[in-house]
Amino acid sequence: MSKTYQRSILITGCSSGIGHHVAHGLRQRGYRVFATARSRGDVKRLHEEGLESMQLDLDDESSIGNAVEEVLTATGGKLYALFNNGAYGQPGAVEDLDRATLRAQLETNLLGWHDLTRRIIPVMRAQGEGRIIQNSSVLGFAAMPYRGAYNCSKFALEGLSDTLRLELAGSGIHVSLIEPGPIRSRFRKNAYACFRANIDSEHSIHRKRYQGMIDRLKKEGDAAPFTLGPEAVMKKVLHALESRRPRPRYYVTFPTYLFGYLKRLLSSRMQDRLMLKVSGEGKR
Repeated sequence: MSKTYQRSILITGCSSGIGHHVAHGLRQRGYRVFATARSRGDVKRLHEEGLESMQLDLDDESSIGNAVEEVLTATGGKLYALFNNGAYGQPGAVEDLDRATLRAQLETNLLGWHDLTRRIIPVMRAQGEGRIIQNSSVLGFAAMPYRGAYNCSKFALEGLSDTLRLELAGSGIHVSLIEPGPIRSRFRKNAYACFRANIDSEHSIHRKRYQGMIDRLKKEGDAAPFTLGPEAVMKKVLHALESRRPRPRYYVTFPTYLFGYLKRLLSSRMQDRLMLKVSGEGKR
């Protein structure tokens, strides 16, 4: 990697959880971190914490463009890395997802990332190097019931990222997917708010099974077994940034390793039975 400029990285979704932890961790390591968030209040707080921060709303093309312009102005047109992280999970049975709700999930978790990445690739091509890190999920390759919108966004992200990695071969730009299982964050709290806002559970054929899911989303602390802190993701981000040969995929947490292994071993019918069992048929 060129030593003529400080390693810089743009990170989305830094208000809490993985993005917040990685932003601070990389800054301490000497990176120039541009930590973005959707709300102005979070941007102000990130500034107060000592981070360079700007507003970036993944649902808004002009917001994405403004953030990219601000970052490139600050760096003289250079950017070593992009960590696409900002996302949310929309719970609910597939048949209870209306078109607008599914579209909103894809706008934030997929299309916003795609728009941002396309704007950064020419910068990386011009400098002859770069790292694009996509924070996917175990649910990007292992579907679970009542998570259809999120599954859809992450499955699509994996396909898009695999294709991009092939198309960038030989360019000096590396694309890596990070696939965490349960990580401590505000994810469940935000998912519950989305469920209440967008799913008519009282009139759904799935209303009885929804109750168990609601209890899980409302539970404080580590609701899922094998939950790890965001530092587990940080370790993978560092390898993707600093290895001469970053991996195409990084598993994080025991469930990801387990389901990744079983996906190669089991038939689709056996996988279905397993995923129904471990999810309590959607109740967990």
